[in-house]
Amino acid sequence: MSNRALLEVIALDAEDAVAARAGGADRLELVTDMAADGLTPPRETFAAIRAAVDIPLRVMLRTTDGFAAGDAEALLTAARGLRAEGATEFVLGFLNADGTPDLAAVEAVVAELGGCSWTFHRAIDRAADRDQLRKALAELPGLDTYLTAGSVAGVDEGMPVLVAEAARRDEPGYEARILVGGGLALSHLPMLREAGVDAFHIGGAARPDGWARPVSAAAVEEWRTALG
Repeated sequence: MSNRALLEVIALDAEDAVAARAGGADRLELVTDMAADGLTPPRETFAAIRAAVDIPLRVMLRTTDGFAAGDAEALLTAARGLRAEGATEFVLGFLNADGTPDLAAVEAVVAELGGCSWTFHRAIDRAADRDQLRKALAELPGLDTYLTAGSVAGVDEGMPVLVAEAARRDEPGYEARILVGGGLALSHLPMLREAGVDAFHIGGAARPDGWARPVSAAAVEEWRTALG
């Protein structure tokens, strides 16, 4: 069995995707509008990226800034359109105002995905009760990953939570893979790998010149090399 860790890189367009793939990315998270922390990209963007690279693509389903579901019909329309375009992996996650999971919204979107694999994103880091959220979502079809920093403040603050949750991977609600992202630095990797974490997510770290510039293949390669 391979010990290779998964490296997921945020891509905004086909240029990003090609550079990330060249640097050694295993999977891409497709979004638009990073000023809103990543929203659903247009179908055309997905199609262009799918034509440009042959690695797995997880597409964000999020139509408004923040972690509320917003316009439910817009979410469902986006999901249908992307499925029709050939998307088979997704990223989503919605909370109620009190920090509990918005099960109605999540279940409605998941029903549109027809069993596709999906990641519950960093909404978990703003949940009122992480354990309760995990257990509430545990039986939903397709959920195989949590993108988390362990804390709203990022990996520096969240490291104890990440290590503790990694140790619970065989417990109900904790079987989904931990994908660490959010203030992730190369210096965090040894402790996370020692804890058994094997999936990592980068956005800004793949763009040394900022979000106005495309992904740097060299920056991605540095992470790929560090992960082995």
